[in-house]
Amino acid sequence: MKFIPCQSGQCTEGGTHCGGCGRSHSEIAETKYLVGNIVEFSRKQGYENVDDFAAFIHKNLLKKLNE
Repeated sequence: MKFIPCQSGQCTEGGTHCGGCGRSHSEIAETKYLVGNIVEFSRKQGYENVDDFAAFIHKNLLKKLNE
């Protein structure tokens, strides 16, 4: 399956899938939850270099997926 981000202004809440991006509402909710946790962790740590933290998450995500 290919990830398609939400399209601003085209999101729908009815049915099981968004009419804008086509992802299931449960997938969207889980993604928001994951991002929220990463944001909260970053804030709790007081990171000033959030770009570096995001790059670290990106790099490690790809590494783990390719193991």
